[in-house]
Amino acid sequence: MRDHHDAEDTPHPDVWTGRATNRVQWLLALVGAACMALGIELAVDSAWTSGIAPLAMSVVGCIAAGLLVLFGTLAFVHVDLRLDEDSLEVRCGHIGVPRRRIPLSDVAGADFAPHVTPCHWGGWGYRWRPEKGTAVVVRRGEGIVLSLWDGHTFTITVDNAESAVRVIRARLRTTTPGTR
Repeated sequence: MRDHHDAEDTPHPDVWTGRATNRVQWLLALVGAACMALGIELAVDSAWTSGIAPLAMSVVGCIAAGLLVLFGTLAFVHVDLRLDEDSLEVRCGHIGVPRRRIPLSDVAGADFAPHVTPCHWGGWGYRWRPEKGTAVVVRRGEGIVLSLWDGHTFTITVDNAESAVRVIRARLRTTTPGTR
């Protein structure tokens, strides 16, 4: 547990931002790029004599697998969290997709989770499990667990999650449930 100097009553910034990064995902992205390179190499410099159909299937398969792995991993290399006066917004990857915006009026509470792992959620990425709720997990470590008024939960792995929880709780004290 870290020692934080700011107390519950200290004023919080108008916009709180946080981020979590997973550098291991870059290795998986390299595997995707290698699959694409293999597909392109097969298409350009093929010595196959067994016909065009097997060659086409190999090229398309390598490029499709490469694109799927490359873009699937790059989408979850990091997560950005932005918390303003009205809402919390989560953006994944370099282009910010998938994205989720949760109005603070929909949030019943926020808790600090000291140890969130991909194993708890079935892997990295944007996850949903009926018994646990929804999560954006890009690495193991601390996170935020939001309890929503509709009974669902939303978990986000983010650095300095305790600070985010304090800001969310302070803003929830001034928000009326269910109003937008």
